Formats: sequence, C-alpha cells, structure tokens
Amino acid sequence: MSELKARIGEAVKDAMRAGDKPRLATLRMVSAAIKQKEVDSRESLDDAAVLAVLDKMVKQRRESLAQYRDAGRDDLADREQAELDIIAEFLPQPLRDDELDALIDEAVSATGAASQRDMGKVMGQLKPRVQGRADMGAVSARVKARLGG
Repeated sequence: MSELKARIGEAVKDAMRAGDKPRLATLRMVSAAIKQKEVDSRESLDDAAVLAVLDKMVKQRRESLAQYRDAGRDDLADREQAELDIIAEFLPQPLRDDELDALIDEAVSATGAASQRDMGKVMGQLKPRVQGRADMGAVSARVKARLGG
C-alpha cells in the first residue's frame, strides 16, 4: 500500500473518531476516487498515481470554485474551498516560482528543446517532477513562453 493512501486512511479514521462530518465526507470521497482508479486499472496505486488522482480532484475543485464565485453562490463556493483545503493537506509543498523556472530550464536543456514542437518532450520530463506541486496548466504556459511561444 502506498504511503499516501495509508495517510488518507488514517485521516478517515481520525475524522470518524473526532465526529468531523464535513472532513469525513471529503476524505471518503478521496478514498472512493482512489479505489475507483484502482478498480479501473486493476492494480494497486503507488504514491505517484494517488498524487495524480488528488491533483485531478484539486483541479476540479478550483474550477468549480471559480464558477460558483462568478455565479454568486458563496455557500457552494465555501464548501468547495473547504474540500480543496482538506485535499491539499495530502499534496506535497507547492513549488516556488524560482524552483519551477529552474526545473523548466533543466528539462529544456536535458531534452535539447529548441521550439514549441519540442514542448511534449519537455512536459513529459517535467510532469513527474511537478505533479501535485504546481498547476500543470501554468507549467505548460511557462514552458511555452520559454520555448518562444
């Protein structure tokens, strides 16, 4: 069992003991998403795969949060924000801008990328290193700018 999955399982138990229903509901949703991914792929997920599931959930929450705020639905936006905060507890520390730029520079030089045609190579090398630590959309925009886009 992956370490991250075990931490989430322990958090579920702690939330049950504490009687924290909103936290428990969010953690159960996370566990269900991980379990669904395992059933779909027919294998136990490692930390990287669990991190990808969490990253996807965070992205969904951010998109919903923006839509709810635009629609003036602060009640729903607050619920999404609470879920986002709970899920984010299990993600690694976010990268600072200078760290991200250094990783991009390193990936560009390692792949020998010279133009936007090489963006896939750069992103392929970056993704495992920044997954869960940076918004992949923002990373993609930075790589595009770096490659002269």
